[in-house]
Amino acid sequence: MKNIAFIVNPISGTQNKRRIPKLIDQSLDRSQWAARIEFTEYKGHATELAQQYATLGFDAVVAVGGDGTVNEVASGLRHTDTALGILPIGSGNGFARHLQVPLRIKSAIEFLNKCEPISVDYGLIGEQPFFTTCGTGFDAHISEEFAKAGKRGFATYLQHIVKDFFSYIPEHYHIVGEGPDGKIDIDTEAFLVTVANANQWGNAAYIAPKASLQDGLFDISILSKFPLHAVPELALRLFEKSIDESLYMTTVSASKLTIKRDAEGPFHYDGDPVTLPADVDIRIVPEGLKVLVERRF
Repeated sequence: MKNIAFIVNPISGTQNKRRIPKLIDQSLDRSQWAARIEFTEYKGHATELAQQYATLGFDAVVAVGGDGTVNEVASGLRHTDTALGILPIGSGNGFARHLQVPLRIKSAIEFLNKCEPISVDYGLIGEQPFFTTCGTGFDAHISEEFAKAGKRGFATYLQHIVKDFFSYIPEHYHIVGEGPDGKIDIDTEAFLVTVANANQWGNAAYIAPKASLQDGLFDISILSKFPLHAVPELALRLFEKSIDESLYMTTVSASKLTIKRDAEGPFHYDGDPVTLPADVDIRIVPEGLKVLVERRF
């Protein structure tokens, strides 16, 4: 019998969380798993709970929420033998989508019954871990506005994209780093710079279609200034997994980089907005987290 804990963020996403314990009881294979369920009470609580369960030697801890909840739980499980599972009920669910976790809660619970742990990479911005993407530019601006909105869900996110898109002014970036083929040195104006560990922001928007969680590298997606007539093509490519083929997108790989901006400003990690200094140091930590994925054989 394996031990598993579910850490539920009661304010994540738009779904009602009260039915989740009943769904777990109905759908989790109790011949495999002995389960506990906890609800978080404040920001950072999920990390504390995950650390406690890892110390107790639990086989798995499941983040029940969106990418922010996943970030908190995963942060507490780094460099332990306790694997991360996900029940995705957030707005974007980028990490869960990359791992091919079903988006219906019942199906995601049943998914846990046929999983095995693998080791994946994660990133650090200074000492702050991230697991899906981080970045600056337009997506960081939208993350900041979304956090202020008070309403969750994709519709709110899309509303802010439409509202702010035409007034957003691209910024100057100097990106230096270490890639598999040597030094990286890019000086450019860009609409956004995304550092991707996983392949998407969420909502099936693939900002880095070829990103891998197990290659020891980030995919850095740099979207240059583009004319208005290019918007439909870029939007289509984003959801068709071909944004990296656009003339306006530059993609490079790196294990370590510094993004230099003209001043401090918005940044995001796994969708959570922060204000960071002009220069931001980012590095990858290979195989630092265990996650549950569908059993291959």
